[in-house]
Amino acid sequence: MSETSQRPLLFRKSSYSANTANCVEVAEVAATHGVAVRDSKNPGGHISFTSAEWHAFVSDLKSDKL
Repeated sequence: MSETSQRPLLFRKSSYSANTANCVEVAEVAATHGVAVRDSKNPGGHISFTSAEWHAFVSDLKSDKL
């Protein structure tokens, strides 16, 4: 069973995105405790990250490593 058939993904975009068309949206994936990420211009597809991968990515962003 796919993650979307278990529970629909509820994507949201950052409040920093304002009303622009070039946004990244994220959703919690309850089945895996991970995060799904998609381009707001292509809502039909997404990539998924584990919780550990997502937290490492956000940590690196906050510390200016990326």
